Amino acid sequence: MLVGSLAWGQDILRIGSKRFTESYILAQVLAQTAAPHAAVEVLPGLGNTAIVYAALRAGSIDAYPEYAGTIAQEILKDNQVASLQAMRDRLQPLGLGVDIPLGFNDGYALAMRADTAGKLGINSLADLARHPELRLGLSNEFIGRADGWGGLARRYGLVQKPLGLDHGLAYDAVAAAQVDVIDIYTTDAKINHLGLRVLADDAGYFPRYDAVVLYRLDVPQRFPAAWSAMQRLAGSIDETAMIAMNAKAELQGSGFEAIAREHLAGSRTGNEMPPGFWHKLLGPDLLRLTLQHLSLVLSSVGLAVLIGVPLAVLVAPHGGLRSVVLGTCGILQTVPSLALLAVLISWIDRIGSVPALIALTLYALLPIMRNTCTGLAEVPAGLTLAGMALGLTRLQRLRFIELPLSFPTIIAGVRTATSIAVGTATLAAFIGAGGYGERIVTGLALNDKELLMAGALPAAALALLFEGAFGVFGMTRQRG
Repeated sequence: MLVGSLAWGQDILRIGSKRFTESYILAQVLAQTAAPHAAVEVLPGLGNTAIVYAALRAGSIDAYPEYAGTIAQEILKDNQVASLQAMRDRLQPLGLGVDIPLGFNDGYALAMRADTAGKLGINSLADLARHPELRLGLSNEFIGRADGWGGLARRYGLVQKPLGLDHGLAYDAVAAAQVDVIDIYTTDAKINHLGLRVLADDAGYFPRYDAVVLYRLDVPQRFPAAWSAMQRLAGSIDETAMIAMNAKAELQGSGFEAIAREHLAGSRTGNEMPPGFWHKLLGPDLLRLTLQHLSLVLSSVGLAVLIGVPLAVLVAPHGGLRSVVLGTCGILQTVPSLALLAVLISWIDRIGSVPALIALTLYALLPIMRNTCTGLAEVPAGLTLAGMALGLTRLQRLRFIELPLSFPTIIAGVRTATSIAVGTATLAAFIGAGGYGERIVTGLALNDKELLMAGALPAAALALLFEGAFGVFGMTRQRG
């Protein structure tokens, strides 16, 4: 998502964000502040700390909003690092820096419904330890963090077994009494909206999470004017202002760009109507997302055809080798998409379209290769023998007999691979590759069902269009 205009050959300042409301908003605040002075691209909703930090280290992004406590605990793995200067000293050998304290603390905490807490007499985390029967629904990142559930449970003697929940869905779950306790960010807008009680951290387990900017050290040199403008954001957002911005996104349905623009302009136009479903579905980002999604699908399926068909032709005559190759492709199909993307990011040390393209190509291989092998096996042996009798070479028999007769079966495999790619490509948005998944990822973060549908429906429509195109192609070929 490009903010501002781009001149030929101009360097681009890339700003990333994590996959929760506040991070989306802060990324837009940073981007819009820098945009008058540089070409800026926002890569929203990249995932949890590990993925966004890996993107920063790899140079896929130049900066992103982070929190001091997360830098100390999750990145530096040292809870004794408290000051910004100490963090700078530790980050410098990594080619990174931390600056621009934005002015508010957004800490972790646990919360529960006020009526349940009142009935059980729970006001603090120490009180929670006396109620092992309570159901905890915690974000997966919080469960796995160094400063998250494991250490918290040990500090307070908590024996509950938490259920992993997406942060955006946790509030609905606790409101519906499907879970009793959730983890929250202290600037979340829904805390007061749902009347939740934030449990006091008696033992002072959680550090401060002051909002800052984590960046690559070359950013001030590459973008001096933009960096100077961004530095003026220091101390410009207090907790009240951040809660209000989060509320506009989560409770009023305002867009992240509009919220950031309003904050920077100092305006307070809070009575505007939130966009409806049709605006979300047919919004100005539809063409961009469609082109990104099409590019991912067509490129991955095309690569899978270029790799899969020749490989299948090579192994088809050899039963043992064919079983090994198809079995390997089958195993790849069982690897969860997000896990495969995470592994690819660590291997190639970058995010975006490249790991997404590799993953989609790997998933498309099996139906193409399996159908190619099946089609070749169904070629009548008599025709092959006739070709041999005519003195045709192996390549000539493939070209004039076997592949033409196998073509309908191969196309059926390509058809299946394309349908798989259209659906799987929505997950590419989790690593900044764009496509319709951007809406789905944002909808999950906001628990916005309309935005989720605005991402799912175009993907379904695209799959139907491809199905129709393959159907028309098949009928045309039969008539020909």
